[in-house]
Amino acid sequence: MAWTRRFEEAEPQRINKWLGQSGVCSRREAEGLIERGLVSIDGEVVKDAGRKIQPGQTLVLSDGEGAAPLSVVLHKPMGVVSAQPEQGQIPAVRLLTKADLIGDSPTIPDRDTRLAPLGRLDMDSRGLLILSDDGVLAKAIIGPESDLEKEYLVRVTGKITPEKIARLCHGLSMDGRQLKPAKVSVVEGQQLRFILKEGRNRQIRRMCELVGMHVMDLVRVRIGSLNLGDLPEGKWRVLGADERAALIGG
Repeated sequence: MAWTRRFEEAEPQRINKWLGQSGVCSRREAEGLIERGLVSIDGEVVKDAGRKIQPGQTLVLSDGEGAAPLSVVLHKPMGVVSAQPEQGQIPAVRLLTKADLIGDSPTIPDRDTRLAPLGRLDMDSRGLLILSDDGVLAKAIIGPESDLEKEYLVRVTGKITPEKIARLCHGLSMDGRQLKPAKVSVVEGQQLRFILKEGRNRQIRRMCELVGMHVMDLVRVRIGSLNLGDLPEGKWRVLGADERAALIGG
């Protein structure tokens, strides 16, 4: 269903800024939508990413046939970065090839495809990674009001004690701020299960270090209602419409 809204502000505003403030998508994502010809003002397709919308004008964000945002589920291996690679690094989007696709996809991403990671995994971690140009989905997963759980299986070295588990759940601060409560439990042996509702930089690794443990392996297995399941490492598939609706619905 297309998104339509009349611009009621007193002063003109850049389209990408307005879409961002309206919670539709990020500014960068808005520029991508403009490039794809999905944005129009008063019936005219917008071609200039820097264009401003004037008071009283009506913007339509189309989701016409063949123009739906692409969202994919990837089982990211270690050694691959989620986004913004440095020299010599492999970004996750480069794994989205026809050879590694499970099932069908309306399109195969190429080097010009810009899909953002919705909740990054660092290079040393593996597991469930969603890549998408869907602003609504991004807001649901990584927006400031998101309440979705992220679940990880983590193998550690160091002694595991009830006191350490209690601190991991409720007693840690990072970068001068108290962490949100976490659910941490022992699966078996040296493997722990972490369930978080936030995702600070290398959070689980740093949490473990604060209680005298070191992460040897970290796998994300769930985001909200979406499970990694039996998707093989290095393979990808398209996110289903029902899965998207469940994530947006919380």
